[in-house]
Amino acid sequence: MKLMLDTANLEAIRLYQDFLPLSGVTTNPSIIKKEGRIDFFAHLRQIRQIIGRDQSLHVQVIALTAQEMLAEADAVLDKVDRDVYIKVPVTAEGLKVIKLLRKSGVHTTATAVYSKMQAHLAIAAGADYVAPYYNRMENLNSDAAATIAAIADEIKRTASSAQILGASYKNIEQINRTLEAGGQAVTVAPELLEQALALPSVDQAVQAFRNDWFAVFGEEKTIADL
Repeated sequence: MKLMLDTANLEAIRLYQDFLPLSGVTTNPSIIKKEGRIDFFAHLRQIRQIIGRDQSLHVQVIALTAQEMLAEADAVLDKVDRDVYIKVPVTAEGLKVIKLLRKSGVHTTATAVYSKMQAHLAIAAGADYVAPYYNRMENLNSDAAATIAAIADEIKRTASSAQILGASYKNIEQINRTLEAGGQAVTVAPELLEQALALPSVDQAVQAFRNDWFAVFGEEKTIADL
């Protein structure tokens, strides 16, 4: 599993970078909005500085036409770095952009994926990642897990190098289902990761083990002290 952080918050990125095996950071305009009126490119460069070049940074275009999307992609690549993954919505214009960026050697993430056909077209266009929106699909009464399983089958059938990057989660079970259906990567908001790690039963088990140790060796003795 590849785990990515779905945020542009520098403090959160530093925090989770310290103890989680992160593979990258994903952003979109809504995530950027949460940070207020920032210096956009300087902020992205700060994210890159935190995560390094071994992890992927995903930045979404906002334009509607292929020409304008390409101009935005060029700006990101020029002002951040050439390794950024350009997130492109899977529309007719977006597919054109994915094809052109692929030919130029630019990494792309096909985003706003709600259907199997969108994913199939993005894979054929040469996207590196395909990002199905799990919770949003469920809100539309679509079987998100089945959709992801079908995308995984298409990747296998065509021997594509594309990977599924699950997105849009409201609970941990949705993440589990993505991975069980064949998703290779997920991007998760910090607040959901915090929820995943906040398990009272785990804390209770750890404290019970400590109490048993203290009962034998005393509260002032750790393993390192023996």
